[in-house]
Amino acid sequence: MFDTLQQRLGEIFKRLTGRGVLTAEDVDAALREVRLALLEADVNVRVAREFIARVREAAIGQEIWKSLTPGQMVIKLVHQELTRILGGAHRELRFRPTPPTVFLLVGLHGTGKTTTAGKLGFYLKRRGRFPLLVAADLRRPAAVQQLQVVGRQAGVDVFGGTEGTDPVEVVRQAVRQAKQRGHDVVIVDSAGRHQLDEELMEELRRMRDEVQPQEVLLVVDAMTGQGAVSIAEEFHRRLGIDGLILTKLDGDARGGGALSIVSVTNRPILFVGVGEKVDALEPFHPDRMASRILGMGDVLTLVEKAQEVMDAEAAREMERKLRRQEFTLEDFLVQLRQLQKMGPLEHLLQMIPGLPRIRGVPIAVDEKQLKRIEAIINSMTPLERRKPEIIDGSRRRRIARGSGVTVQDVNRLLRQFEEARQLLRRLGGIERKG
Repeated sequence: MFDTLQQRLGEIFKRLTGRGVLTAEDVDAALREVRLALLEADVNVRVAREFIARVREAAIGQEIWKSLTPGQMVIKLVHQELTRILGGAHRELRFRPTPPTVFLLVGLHGTGKTTTAGKLGFYLKRRGRFPLLVAADLRRPAAVQQLQVVGRQAGVDVFGGTEGTDPVEVVRQAVRQAKQRGHDVVIVDSAGRHQLDEELMEELRRMRDEVQPQEVLLVVDAMTGQGAVSIAEEFHRRLGIDGLILTKLDGDARGGGALSIVSVTNRPILFVGVGEKVDALEPFHPDRMASRILGMGDVLTLVEKAQEVMDAEAAREMERKLRRQEFTLEDFLVQLRQLQKMGPLEHLLQMIPGLPRIRGVPIAVDEKQLKRIEAIINSMTPLERRKPEIIDGSRRRRIARGSGVTVQDVNRLLRQFEEARQLLRRLGGIERKG
């Protein structure tokens, strides 16, 4: 989402760090460019103005132009301020000491609220909770059925009302059932509208007063830019919200709404949606997002994703194989499948420090190529996967036919795998010598 802003800031900071000495005027000129970049990214005018004022004040206070690396100091100050306007620190969901804890999801139509309810249920289930989803949108056609489908995908129970029933009564019954069946979390998918109206607000206020949710979470489409900010302001003014969930952060919008929304509402972003799948919901960390925007990567989130999909014992076994140069195509296939579980490869590459700023490195990844590689390896016999050196011309033709690719594709994969194996051997030799 922040690609354009990331590129503009990268160009500004490259010029700064390329000069050994900076004057106060140089820093002022750079900050004017940063302000313009923020406005181009659709950041709220007031937020952009305050952002630059705080960075300039900090720069003057530290007299950064007298430091040995003034350009790096500017980047550090910008990172600190980005982190601040994004909320400062990560905040976890708050749970009641006595279950069930109720989370009320609110928002307009089209923000992905129902899908987010399922994602949140899946997220909490993987962390040992026993959630119940509640379909309280009884006006939108097939809304209850949609949540039931999402619930099945997430492996989470769904409680739904019928059209014409009072949604507040449905939520009351759902909480009662949750207590009876031992659910410790209730996630309410409330009704929405294409635009705010008093009827919706009254229904949500009645629902809030009836079940006393621990968190009222506003689901906002990050693609709507400044519109997301005004929507959040209005919901907070008329209902009161405790936190935000930004959806579609994997889209191609300019991202200014996400940078403005915390400053304007004074409410934290708790989660971001980064894809369509049920597991594509990430906790929001302001410092990590600031690092991504500045092209510094996000290693911590990358490691957390890897830990979620990889068994610790399997990881140790893979390390042993790599050290002994016993890595086979079967092992490669296992790693490929685990990588795909972590999410879109393009999204993962953005988390590698420095990679988004390297010119000439294609961040856009052809996911179909990964599927072709998987098909090629699946068309091999177990012996061929363990000993690819036995794959002669006739075997290559058979594998190509079985996987629907060309012989050249098979040759390319085998050549690249052999090159990688040779590199691992050399690295292993260097490690033993050391």
